[in-house]
Amino acid sequence: MTHPAILAITQRIRERSQPTRSDYLRNCDLARAKPTARARIGCTNLAHSYAAAAPDEKILLRHTEKTPNIGIVTAYNDMLSAHQPYGHYPDQIKQAALRAGATAQVAGGVPAMCDGVTQGEPGMELSLFSRDTIALSTAVALSHHVFDGALYLGICDKIVPGMLMGALSFGFLPGLFIPSGPMPSGLSNEEKSRIRIAHAEGKVDRDVLLQSEEASYHSAGTCTFYGTANSNQMLLEMMGLQLPGSSFVTPDTPLRRALTELAVATLAEKCKSQTKGIGELLEAENIVNAIIGLLATGGSTNHTLHLVAIAKTAGWLIDWQDIANLSALIPLLAKLYPNGAADVNDFHRLGGTPAVMRTLADNGLLFPEVETAHGLPLTHTALYPVWQQEQLHWRDTPTPSPDGSILRPANSPFSTTGGLRLLQGNLGRAIIKTSSLPKDIPDFIAAPARVFPDQESFLRAYKNGELQLDFVAVLPGQGPAANGMPELHKLSPALTSLQNQGFKVALLTDGRMSGASGKFPAAIHVTPEACRGGLIGKIQTGDLIRIDWNSNQINLQVDAAILIQRNDFVLPPAPPTLGRQLFSNARAQVSPADQGASFIL
Repeated sequence: MTHPAILAITQRIRERSQPTRSDYLRNCDLARAKPTARARIGCTNLAHSYAAAAPDEKILLRHTEKTPNIGIVTAYNDMLSAHQPYGHYPDQIKQAALRAGATAQVAGGVPAMCDGVTQGEPGMELSLFSRDTIALSTAVALSHHVFDGALYLGICDKIVPGMLMGALSFGFLPGLFIPSGPMPSGLSNEEKSRIRIAHAEGKVDRDVLLQSEEASYHSAGTCTFYGTANSNQMLLEMMGLQLPGSSFVTPDTPLRRALTELAVATLAEKCKSQTKGIGELLEAENIVNAIIGLLATGGSTNHTLHLVAIAKTAGWLIDWQDIANLSALIPLLAKLYPNGAADVNDFHRLGGTPAVMRTLADNGLLFPEVETAHGLPLTHTALYPVWQQEQLHWRDTPTPSPDGSILRPANSPFSTTGGLRLLQGNLGRAIIKTSSLPKDIPDFIAAPARVFPDQESFLRAYKNGELQLDFVAVLPGQGPAANGMPELHKLSPALTSLQNQGFKVALLTDGRMSGASGKFPAAIHVTPEACRGGLIGKIQTGDLIRIDWNSNQINLQVDAAILIQRNDFVLPPAPPTLGRQLFSNARAQVSPADQGASFIL
């Protein structure tokens, strides 16, 4: 039996979403092609759609009412280590589809930028907006309307949320996501972090730092820390949109290939039975399961944006308060970097997402009977895929966890509450991730502000020895309407170093920190943002700020009569470089962070 408080939160989501969800389902029904899309279009259109197909595929594609045609939407490029393996997936998928009595075609590609490459660079200003661009690109790929289902090849930060938003705009089509898996573990995340801090302190040179980074990011596959990319994979499993236990199987292995082929065969059968589309089966309970998984594993703060936008695309209206209410109920079960020392390969070895789902369900903290895209309820998916005797087998997840320092049962967690909190006060609303904070620091900070226009000015002050004190670093003008809401990871080594030296430091910004949020307090996603009248834009150096994640408050302790005399925030001009000028309309139209930071919703 699911916990009564979780039932109540879900019911509130259902009630507020009734009009928008009803409209969504009505639109899905109107868009559905019966009996199939290919049977309805003209012969010229149809011939165009398979003119380049192989002869054996053309024979099947002519049988419009008998043979499902699966569209492949791919985020392949060979610069992203996580997406490089996708280069050979289309051929594998096409062969698997033929064996399953279906056909498959690459419907289109979507852009796939790497936040790890653009961190701290001007290109990061396009990162968040790439999510909505990917959603649009996914819709364009599927717009030919000759597909009976779709497979989505994507992993990383904005790519999965964008592809899912695009998939939900074709919510009547059955669909599944297929991962490529993480790279094998390299240099430990803690050692990588140590060297980054040492470099920030001037103790090691660039060559040492580069050697460390190359040892961390060393082969094809997803980065192994538990950031947004790997949180994406967990969420897809929690929602039932990806095969159970498939997220963290390394690339180019027999097990990886077997899971990919099983996904194709599964979707082909779903298409033949004309099952519900991906958006039609995504109920409020699926969305709540995703939030629960995020909280239970200490996942990425980026999903306080993405889950709001994803849900809205399917007609579900969720709010940061829903996430905060669930966080008070859901225990923290995993310790993965940056919340701990382990990586996702360790997590997978202990049972991964299926193990988390099993213990949550056993303790009434999950909706185990939700409908899934692969056809099995979550109660049947707490199984672990293994490759034995040249075949795919499924075994029970280890119970209890073989390593309680990494993964624990819900009745013996690392913390009785999840790792995300909603802060509110005169500064508006903000998100803070507490699961990665050291246990020996107080649960609040009250300190004077040091205001910086950008990361570079902060780092100059740090290198000049000006920040050897208690302070709250304030970076306004980093929100979605200002500059696209970049992540501010350049600050992490310096702020961590200052905290390690005993100073009480924190970050306050309308920008992002993401799934690699550090071990210092960071009140992020401040809404309203500075360039839309938020009080964060009126903070001056020396003002006292109190961030309290025990009472969930965030306040600027300056008299209102003084604040009203201060000038409104003015966004400094930025050069129109690296494509930034093309996204001026996006910045003008984007919704606030707590509404998903989207320019298309």
